[in-house]
Amino acid sequence: MKQEESLIPEATRALLERAVGSGGIPGAALGIVWATGQRDTLMLGHAQLQPEAVPLQPSFWWDLASLIKPLFTAQAVLRATEAGRLDLDDPLSAHLPDLAWMQTTTLKERTLRQLLTHTAGLPAWSPLYTWGTAATIRARVLQEPWSMAEPGSVVYSDLGYILLGRVLERVYGQLLADFVLDDGLTFGPDPAHSVATEHCLWRERLLRGETHDENAAALGGVSGHAGLFGTLEGVLAQAEALLRGGWLSPAAQALAAQPHAEGRTLAFVQAQPGWSGGSLCSPQAFGHTGFTGTGFWVDPVQGVAWVLLTNRVHPTRHSGFDIQGLRRAVGNTVLAAL
Repeated sequence: MKQEESLIPEATRALLERAVGSGGIPGAALGIVWATGQRDTLMLGHAQLQPEAVPLQPSFWWDLASLIKPLFTAQAVLRATEAGRLDLDDPLSAHLPDLAWMQTTTLKERTLRQLLTHTAGLPAWSPLYTWGTAATIRARVLQEPWSMAEPGSVVYSDLGYILLGRVLERVYGQLLADFVLDDGLTFGPDPAHSVATEHCLWRERLLRGETHDENAAALGGVSGHAGLFGTLEGVLAQAEALLRGGWLSPAAQALAAQPHAEGRTLAFVQAQPGWSGGSLCSPQAFGHTGFTGTGFWVDPVQGVAWVLLTNRVHPTRHSGFDIQGLRRAVGNTVLAAL
């Protein structure tokens, strides 16, 4: 029986083989889908190197890190908008009436749209995991007197998506961990079938099937900004739905991909000079990346979407490997092959 010819560009395959073979990244999973419905995947390397080597398997779960922002949190906010449960221009206080109780702050008037696009004026990050128990963090994050900037300019903020996660919990009356997810996505992966991330210096153990992000872990493992796991096929299915339709209603999906702020759509990062998808993307392309080494990109004009999942933080985030350079090179070679 003749083996089916691979649709993965040879230049792309060579890039990833070099990255894995040189020790830059332990493993990589690539998936490409075309608007015609054709697709192909590539698996290279290991799910874990330390303390023993574990070969990468197609069914393994990856810690998607910030890919949760578009693939769950923003999508869930838009679904709630479709259902009439909220509006993107609602002020935050409309859904979190206890926010900054007995305080005067402009945060109360900032909108869900501003939080989605990272233009609410919130700081980028804070070490919430040092505050105490999950219950304490959940309460304090609503009462912390955050230093607020004027709205408008983009400041990529995990804090904004943590608050969006709290809004979703209030709107639906359930914890994020109890939300139903699409196939190939989960909040509770089997560690034995998961890709290892870092030997965490805070938790003093290797993380496998456990949320890498410290703040999300301290909040119980799931938050609006981190805690989602996915298989390659699961993430590729999301990219395909974004490319071919069906991710949301046509109106909401079109809105999600429209520019809303400098370099950002409502739910994604927009193609721009120096972005992670490479230089050959059309101006209408969009995508997102995650700290653990994950990412996906969609170019509707050129009719292609691709997913690159790596465990570049294993066994440490301090390896110095140029993950952004690899992402751009992969995007360029995929698009050049069209």
